Amino acid sequence: MKMKVLLAIILALTVLGAASAQAARVLKFGHIAPTQIENKDFPMHKAALAFAAHVEKETGGEIKIEVFPLGQLGNERSMLEQVQFGTLDMMDCTTAVMSNLIPQVGLLDLFFLFPSKEVAYKVLADEEFKTVMDALMPGMGLIPIGYAENEMRDFGVRDKTITSPEQMKGVRVRVMDSPVFLESFRALGANPVGIPFPELYTALQQGAVDMQENPIPTSVMMKFTEVAKYLTRSSHSLTCLYKMVSRPVWESLTPEQQQIFLDAAKIAEDINRTENTNMRNELEKLAVDKFGATIADLTPEERQAFHDAVLPVHEKFANQVGNIPDDPKFGKYAGKRYYDMIVDKVNQYSN
Repeated sequence: MKMKVLLAIILALTVLGAASAQAARVLKFGHIAPTQIENKDFPMHKAALAFAAHVEKETGGEIKIEVFPLGQLGNERSMLEQVQFGTLDMMDCTTAVMSNLIPQVGLLDLFFLFPSKEVAYKVLADEEFKTVMDALMPGMGLIPIGYAENEMRDFGVRDKTITSPEQMKGVRVRVMDSPVFLESFRALGANPVGIPFPELYTALQQGAVDMQENPIPTSVMMKFTEVAKYLTRSSHSLTCLYKMVSRPVWESLTPEQQQIFLDAAKIAEDINRTENTNMRNELEKLAVDKFGATIADLTPEERQAFHDAVLPVHEKFANQVGNIPDDPKFGKYAGKRYYDMIVDKVNQYSN
């Protein structure tokens, strides 16, 4: 009799264990950021881990998120396609890459669009802005739940400080393979050059390019400041990323689980931004003290001169991506240009 009871208990525990194992759902989350550089945790990856930890905790272990950094699941374009078609569960994707699929998000890369990070954050959080922009994505199989970022981009030059468009004439600058970046630097009179990121240090060292335009923290961590010591806090473009979930995955979640994901995305967003600011302060000091770099700021007048120089590029892309659908759900922005809506929000939060 005792043996039968014991066997029954073991069987029950086995069934419960199997049910528990079946209940645990594992989702894959990809991004291209490193985990560490120079023994420093990279903010975007640290935020991704915080997202995963919150989801697992708040779902009681029912959902676990495996984070794959450094493009382990493919480059950004490949991962975007995977999320779109449901073979990857979620990712952080730059607006530059997303713009190949959804051209309107490329407007967020326009140079000198945002006067500061603080204004950019307010625009990105604005409910009217999100209603318009987020509506572009579900039809593409994507659900936006938040943002990631890699700071505002800055100038780093080998032989001079640049604080005016005139000083940009003829400068060979390494840029991302993005239409907005290529056209913006051409409008400033520079010669954009396509060089793979891993080859940039050598290109600067050997004079193949005169300038690079990564955030100062990235420049310090990649040691670009050893060979391009003249830095300008130009803040010409925010490296913004959308945190996206594959639509089939999102629709398979309960409303409670969806809210947990949204809460986790906000936690990750706050960590990413706070860590970026802390890292910038620390690494700017290192750039000056260790590498002998100089760091210049743009005056409001200098910044306006850059803005005016790239305004034709703004207009070109504004016209290319067209107008917001004339639908009552978009309120006062229905039928207006996407670009005009964004500029209206920038002006609203700049005053």
